Parts: sequence; C-alpha cells; structure tokens
Amino acid sequence: MSRINWPVLMRAGMQGLRLRPEEFWRLTPAELALMLGQGSGRRPMTRAGLDALLARWPDRKKDQDDGG
Repeated sequence: MSRINWPVLMRAGMQGLRLRPEEFWRLTPAELALMLGQGSGRRPMTRAGLDALLARWPDRKKDQDDGG
C-alpha cells in the first residue's frame, strides 16, 4: 500500500487550487484528484457490471432486517 504524501497534496490543494484548509479537509481523495485533473481513468460501469453487482448484493425491501 502506498503512503499518502500529505505535504504535496496540501500544497496542491491550498496553494494551487486556493482552497481554505477546511475546504481541503472536507474533500474526499477522489474529489481532490478530480479537481487536480487526475481522473480515475476508469470507464463508466456497463449494464452488465451493474447486473453483476445487483446479483451479488441485491437490494432489500424496507421491511427486511439488515442484521444491523
């Protein structure tokens, strides 16, 4: 697992993007990457991909207990 280089990210967010600290810390890593122009490079999910997710983790009805 790679380590996060916080000084570089903070400099990019607060100096490069001119975010205030509270704005920077509210961002998710994905949001910060998008703002820095670094998309995930992933393709959108296809219908087949969605169907596979639904088969693996089906939605439950509101009256079903989720075990939590």
